[in-house]
Amino acid sequence: MQSYTIGQAARLLGVSPDTARRWADAGRVETHRDDSGRRVIDGQALAAFSVELAKAGSTEEDTPHTSVRNAFAGIVTAIKLGDVAAQVEIQAGPHRLVSLLTREAVEELGLEVGMEATARVKSTNVHIDRT
Repeated sequence: MQSYTIGQAARLLGVSPDTARRWADAGRVETHRDDSGRRVIDGQALAAFSVELAKAGSTEEDTPHTSVRNAFAGIVTAIKLGDVAAQVEIQAGPHRLVSLLTREAVEELGLEVGMEATARVKSTNVHIDRT
């Protein structure tokens, strides 16, 4: 069975090692010592915990940081949903931005026409953040 160190688990969960350590110390995820004496988390326990975190939502401290720049805060003006893909349009001042993403991503973000959102542009990719 695969086990993960606190640092590896933190990377997989998108949090700092300190946050992962605090969760382990609080008993939110069970750890044990490996043969080298390192504190590790069983792979199945980590998988279950990651699903629990996703269902519960994340706090600001838990939210991964992004290196994406060129943020355009605006309003969602159109959403076209297909069976798998989706197209989201945001008007940010004089800029109209269009992002192609999965339908699942649109549903997870709870995007609707008329709500605020931020388009983050990096190279030729447009990322959408719900604001």
